[in-house]
Amino acid sequence: MHKSRYHCHLWCPDLFNATGGIQRYSSFCFQALQTLYPNFAYDILIKHDTDVPTKSANLCFHPTGNWPSSLRTPAFAAQLIGLGFWQRPNLILSTHLNFSVPAYLLKRLLGIPYWVVAHGIEVWNLQNSNRQTALKHADRILAVSHYTRDRILQEQNLDPDQVVVLANTFDADNFQIAPKPDSLLKRYGLKPQQPIILTVARLSQSEQYKGYDKILTALPQIRQAIPDVHYILVGKGDDRPRVEDLIAKFQLQDCVTLAGYVPDAELNSHYNLCDLFAMPSKGEGFGIVYLEALACGKPTLGGNKDGALDALCQGKLGALVDPDDTDAIAQTVIQILQGTYPNCLIYQPEALREKVIQEFGFERFQKTLGSYLENHFRSTSRR
Repeated sequence: MHKSRYHCHLWCPDLFNATGGIQRYSSFCFQALQTLYPNFAYDILIKHDTDVPTKSANLCFHPTGNWPSSLRTPAFAAQLIGLGFWQRPNLILSTHLNFSVPAYLLKRLLGIPYWVVAHGIEVWNLQNSNRQTALKHADRILAVSHYTRDRILQEQNLDPDQVVVLANTFDADNFQIAPKPDSLLKRYGLKPQQPIILTVARLSQSEQYKGYDKILTALPQIRQAIPDVHYILVGKGDDRPRVEDLIAKFQLQDCVTLAGYVPDAELNSHYNLCDLFAMPSKGEGFGIVYLEALACGKPTLGGNKDGALDALCQGKLGALVDPDDTDAIAQTVIQILQGTYPNCLIYQPEALREKVIQEFGFERFQKTLGSYLENHFRSTSRR
């Protein structure tokens, strides 16, 4: 295939038909690429999407979401390799490690360079030898946090210069500071002055590391100091029965609301409803929800053993606690809600919002990605 301009492949699990963290990261990569290099030709290969925009002069989408789930993985792999052979792009950017093996094959056979995004749990403790090989031979690994970068460098035999950080970002315009919404106070039967703790997370048995169970375990201790405290847990999933058992065990029925699934359009209102966003996780690659809460000017608590270290800037933007220490979680929550936490920034909503946008806004994301690409172009032009 004749190429008259630089041609880039973007390989994603989802782009338009899902709302998870990897989908959002993929979407921001796509947006940044188009803004930085509007004259490039782009082919976007998407595993799970069914509905995509129509083809344009320099942009074409290739979804396999309409394939039966049992056939989708081989169909997508065939598409990655087939289009790679036919189009021979100048660069492949895969936003998930699972797609790195076809990229490695194309590099071995055709010399096509490829980049891989490393989010977190999918690259930690990596044992699959094919993916280990593909990771090792990637031209660039974009880690979403310093925590993830440090961990994969420790666990895999990688060149430190090969792994760089492109931190998660978010759409700051969607998350604004506002008073507690009357509609949600009424929906949940709460009073305006009542201290409210919020967590937004999937209630999945495979993601119990989020730490919402630790908040529930700490609540009896928190209630001794703050009797009218209320905890709202937003999210749905197959871990809900265990959550309900914990609520019953600690007799928390009157101070916990399981809000279930909340649409994206209502997330900003839920952040503004709370006095503290708390997710003491220990398995997050980063944690975009921390950024969303901070952009709403909310005091934010995370665990000190995962990517929350990055999202909260090592504690500069929020509170970091041992996610396995229920007493520490309870005491920190009490401190924050009573206004005695030593980091005064968390009580300055406008300053908090300004700082998180400065550190993690889309402009910063785009500029960082652009610098990595410019270095890549300079190095390849010299070959």
